[in-house]
Amino acid sequence: MASMASPANAHEIRPAALELTEQADGNVSVIWKQPVLSGRKLRMRPILPDQCPAPEQTRQEYSGTATIESWQTACRLDRGEIRIEGLEQTLTDVFVRLKFADGREQTRVLRPANAAFSLKAQANSSPASAYLRIGAEHMLFGWDHLLFVLGLLLLTPLRQLLWVITAFTAGHSITLAVTAMGLFSLPSEPVELLIALSIFFLAIEAIRKRSGKTSLTIRQPWIIAASFGLLHGLGFAGALAEIGLPKGAEVWALLLFNLGLELGQILFVAAIIAAYGLIGRLPVDRQKYLVRPAVYLVGSLGAYYTMTRLFT
Repeated sequence: MASMASPANAHEIRPAALELTEQADGNVSVIWKQPVLSGRKLRMRPILPDQCPAPEQTRQEYSGTATIESWQTACRLDRGEIRIEGLEQTLTDVFVRLKFADGREQTRVLRPANAAFSLKAQANSSPASAYLRIGAEHMLFGWDHLLFVLGLLLLTPLRQLLWVITAFTAGHSITLAVTAMGLFSLPSEPVELLIALSIFFLAIEAIRKRSGKTSLTIRQPWIIAASFGLLHGLGFAGALAEIGLPKGAEVWALLLFNLGLELGQILFVAAIIAAYGLIGRLPVDRQKYLVRPAVYLVGSLGAYYTMTRLFT
């Protein structure tokens, strides 16, 4: 998977955000937010329509996980094109929110394969609807969450799998909602370190189970799924914080983002189970050629990303 290529790329799926607010005096207020990955910014920038002059100076802030650049320009939002230069060289998306002077609001999601849109084209979706796809993509391209789910699959008997995945979902849904609503937060660095440790821990427990040992985690995997789910919810909230929630549709957007996460999770679990079943029809030892490599993959990557978060 491309997002596993390096520590710098591990969370490149976190979206950037561009917000354009049209004002009554003919100016447009611009806020450009993009994630900082292992101390560096992605090499991309917004290109506004030709009639929008470039700012002489901008205000820049650093939030710990993102850089925020803001400025004003004399501009109109009814013609021209908005493009994100350099987006095609990344793995991330850009969430674009347009706020018009008459109170209307539109959203767009730009991706590496589609890095521009015309302002004349009318968006046909509500501001909240884009959050469904963002949630699904964050799960499907987030190496840490996928590795954790894979670790749960390696540790959990098939008859308990539904309850364990449900426990993980309940855990991360709670902290995602609480954090997204601004009721609780933690810095991203310790959260990402603990998420990496949770992956490594699951791999150790899976190895212990294969060697015939037992523990509370092995006997009741739903407990660790729910507990670490609370932690992973903070990670999901970090991605959501990069783009914020649309005014007036916060709850709806949050529900759709969480639903997207669950859809991505279901697709991943279904793919793993299907692959395991298909390989089982072949004359091969699944434990030797599938389960064992998967356990060591989860453990190796969990250990590697734990070390990178400790020493970078």
